[in-house]
Amino acid sequence: MSHQGYVAAPPYSQAQPGMGGYQAGFGAGPAPPAYGHYGGPAQPYNAPPAGMMKPPASAAAGMTAPPVPGQYNPNVQLNGAHPQRYGAPPAAPHGEPPQSAYNSMAPPGPAPTQLLTNQMSAMNMGKYAPGSMQSPPPTSPGAQQPFQTPPPPAMGQPQMQMQQSHHMSPPQSPPAGMPMAGPSMAGPSMAGPPMAGQMMGGQPMGGPPMAGQPMAGPQMGGQPMAGPPMAGQSMAGPPMAGMGRPFPGPPPSGPGGFQQPGPGSVGPQGYPQQPGQFGGHMAGPQPGMPGAFPGAPGALSGPPQKKLDPDSIPSITQVIEDDKTKQGGQVFSTNIRGQVPPLVTTDFTVQDQGNASPRFMRCTSYSLPCTAELAKQCQVPLATVIKPFATLPKNETPLYVVNHGETGPIRCNRCKAYMCPYMQFSDGGRRYQCSFCNCVNEVPVFYFQHLDHMGRRMDFYERPELSLGSYEFVATLDYCKNNKPPNPPAFIFMIDVSYNNIKSGLVKLICDELKTLLENLPREEGAESSAIKVGFVTYNKVLHFYNVKSALAQPQMMVVSDTAEMFVPLLDGFLVNYQDSRAVIYNLLDQIPDMFADTNESETVFAPVIQAGMEAFKAAECSGKLFLFHSSMPTAEAPGKLKNRDDKKLVNTDKEKTLFQPHKGVYEQLSKDCVAQGCCVDLFLFPSQYVDLATMADVPSHTGGSVYKYGNFQMETDGEHFLRDLRKDVQKSVGFDAIMRVRTSTGFRATDFFGGVHMNNTTDIEMAAVDCDKAVTVEFKHDDTLSEETGAFVQCALLYTTISGQRRLRIHNLSLNCSSQLSELYKSCETDSLINFFAKSAYRAILNQPVKNVRDILVNQSAHMLACYRKNCASPSAASQLILPDAMKVFPVYMNSLMKTAPLVGSTELSTDDRAHQRLSVMAMGVEDTQLLLYPRLLPLHNMDVGSEAVPVPVRCSEERLADSGMFLLENGNAMFLWLGQASPPDLVQSMFNLPSLAHLQGLMCTLPELDNPLSKKVRTIITDLLEKRPNSMKLQIVRQKDKPEMLFRQFLVEDKGLHGGASYMDFLCYVHREIRQLLT
Repeated sequence: MSHQGYVAAPPYSQAQPGMGGYQAGFGAGPAPPAYGHYGGPAQPYNAPPAGMMKPPASAAAGMTAPPVPGQYNPNVQLNGAHPQRYGAPPAAPHGEPPQSAYNSMAPPGPAPTQLLTNQMSAMNMGKYAPGSMQSPPPTSPGAQQPFQTPPPPAMGQPQMQMQQSHHMSPPQSPPAGMPMAGPSMAGPSMAGPPMAGQMMGGQPMGGPPMAGQPMAGPQMGGQPMAGPPMAGQSMAGPPMAGMGRPFPGPPPSGPGGFQQPGPGSVGPQGYPQQPGQFGGHMAGPQPGMPGAFPGAPGALSGPPQKKLDPDSIPSITQVIEDDKTKQGGQVFSTNIRGQVPPLVTTDFTVQDQGNASPRFMRCTSYSLPCTAELAKQCQVPLATVIKPFATLPKNETPLYVVNHGETGPIRCNRCKAYMCPYMQFSDGGRRYQCSFCNCVNEVPVFYFQHLDHMGRRMDFYERPELSLGSYEFVATLDYCKNNKPPNPPAFIFMIDVSYNNIKSGLVKLICDELKTLLENLPREEGAESSAIKVGFVTYNKVLHFYNVKSALAQPQMMVVSDTAEMFVPLLDGFLVNYQDSRAVIYNLLDQIPDMFADTNESETVFAPVIQAGMEAFKAAECSGKLFLFHSSMPTAEAPGKLKNRDDKKLVNTDKEKTLFQPHKGVYEQLSKDCVAQGCCVDLFLFPSQYVDLATMADVPSHTGGSVYKYGNFQMETDGEHFLRDLRKDVQKSVGFDAIMRVRTSTGFRATDFFGGVHMNNTTDIEMAAVDCDKAVTVEFKHDDTLSEETGAFVQCALLYTTISGQRRLRIHNLSLNCSSQLSELYKSCETDSLINFFAKSAYRAILNQPVKNVRDILVNQSAHMLACYRKNCASPSAASQLILPDAMKVFPVYMNSLMKTAPLVGSTELSTDDRAHQRLSVMAMGVEDTQLLLYPRLLPLHNMDVGSEAVPVPVRCSEERLADSGMFLLENGNAMFLWLGQASPPDLVQSMFNLPSLAHLQGLMCTLPELDNPLSKKVRTIITDLLEKRPNSMKLQIVRQKDKPEMLFRQFLVEDKGLHGGASYMDFLCYVHREIRQLLT
């Protein structure tokens, strides 16, 4: 049976009393579903008498009667219709199968209310049922339908069409006279969304009906309602255009319903088509997307009115909370092929039983289509995001290290895959068949073991490589450069001592911090001290190397002024063991700030500094990391000299891509040389103006390094923020001189790689270093048909040098399902991984094509994926419904947020360096980081229980969720804001800042005072925990509602319109819905 997504058709068709069976209004029969709004406690919905929803504005309850049989397939639930919108009543009480609404829909006339119900139930938005849907999960009330909310509006039912029809009616209120409702099917129609009070999302929606909705009272059977819409209701939410149709039933054509024009036709009243922002026509103006669809009036006219209820469209915070309720705190065993893991936002424990933990590998779909045709048809990218060094929580076992001595790891003779749980042993244990290439190999004598009655080796559980998804092998000399064991890696600290850095106090800050930081260099578990060697260089136009040999009383400086022919002037005494040379190093760190105190040299070199570090590693025959602390564009005469090429006139032109492209030449060659030597570069930039970050960050971004940027660095506000980053960066676990290969079983292969990596050929992913936060996203393509029985296997093998200088192989294995049913693929999708893939592929694409084309491609592909689902997996239904797969119901929120990120927004107000910085940092991000970046957490702190350990549940990222008297914390992994409403109560201000009122809050504070009261302590604890947990430090910015800095904060409310252009979530959903309908017609 087809499975329905959002809308979902339940398989069960028999009517149940009271629900689909309509007789008894909402309530009879099964226990009334508990309703509650989005995150709130469930309140039982008392069933109104049949036919009415909360006090209907009009008796009609507005709901339309069910369609006549036949009208849309009974099976469908209308998705959007109001039902949706309003929090649809959950399907039957939780656990019972919702009735099929649809099926039952045919009977004439259930009471309107019921309809709703059914509809809603149908909604089950997307749960997949047994075959298709299942009964709604018993989650929290809100969860109810799974979606709880109805699908996006537009979606809607025809009617609701939240915009449904996307044709939104033009932004004005509909002319009077337009009957908004189309004929209604028998029975009162509801035209329009429910009337006030009708529970939306569980909350009563007060206020006038949605835009343009006719409010009329009960309509006579079948007459369209013609009264003028409510006054002036302008359309502010997404417009609901055609909203008024009774839902069920295809929208009537003809005067009274706006027929939706076909693709090329004109919007309702003859509005001309406008080109849409994302390409394609816009059909009627989309109201109010200012920056987005040109041509649309920014705001609609008319008195302000209540917008479409946002609770009725899929919410990320709800999806996250539902997943936590369902899988939080549980053990996820990896013994099942193709099993979809909990979301990255859920806390769970992984038990490795044969597949790599989702912390190491996550896929866009855990069920691959069997053929290339199916893959092409659905357009869902098939990819895995690999974070080979992901940090494991304390309660999970670290990876086992397998040592086979001289012989090294056992590998397939043909494809060179490593021994893993998917190899099949035969012939009494003497042979094994490789699961990747099917070659039959002899088992080496030392490795022989008898098989048990199941055909498994007797030592199955004793050998990690036979029973676990992830493990390590000790590598033999064959895996080492020049066949000799590597030396332990080294860290070189390279400090720009030009005028700016001395004057800001930065040089002194770094030198003071290094004294304590060097005590905490990373070391192997159990080792007394770190094996990492350290070296120091300072530079401006020339480079100063320091000899810090332990035998010296004072450090010695050697200057290299010929930057064109870079060389390292000393070998012995440059890279030393910190413990041995601690006294000399202390001396040096004390002296550096004084030595350059009177400098007025403001020019710097850059490429020769990296060259020098790499040459030092080469001379010492080791790999390592350079920590560069740099402040300005390198303008001194030397290789790699840069000039200002920032040109805002290129924004939104075909040449905009040049702003993101690094300068070729010196830097390109330098990247290759660094990767070959295992020299990773971490760059800390402190610019006060444009520095051509796209070029300066080119070497770090190809060597597995990180780029940290502190614009207009000020000691008081940025000092601590920078030091947190530096500490994390120096102490994180990391592998050096790494090379990774991803092998797959026959039928598909890895074709594209995204990350902070260098590719010399098409298969080897080279990384000078890889740390616990870096991820590589790998895309797969079919080269043959896959088999449902055997499934598909992926093995990621990473060869690297540990911090103590040991060469190891880290292996991660994953088995996936294969299916010839697209519904399986959609059911097994993981939205967070999909968006990681789309972000990286879009950010790479803007190097070669205009940003606008990239945005068009994103929208197009999103619409294709969803249209394919609608066409092949959902039960037939009115075109006006938007139906989303359950696993992808919040995909549009993330996609819209991605399109509003700095690299993809063509705005001249954004700094080119910031856009380039975000582009490069996302390329190396894992799934958790892109998820948080694209959907920040917004925590209400004013009403939390200060006595409990629990962190408040996040609310949706929209201005509507803020309260004038509230205090909210917003964080996205890079930025953190504490927002204070203008009506914040004095006692809250007193507890947090020890000030009588908000007016006394001075300037830009970036730290909270340490006050001895429960609220202050709890807020500081929450902030400290977040800073601890995230890969990067975040600078806390305290903003008051309506102050100028609040604009910075607002750009993170991703469900609202973008500050620099970009649609609100609601408008985007409507837009995508229109695109889907065009594809389906």
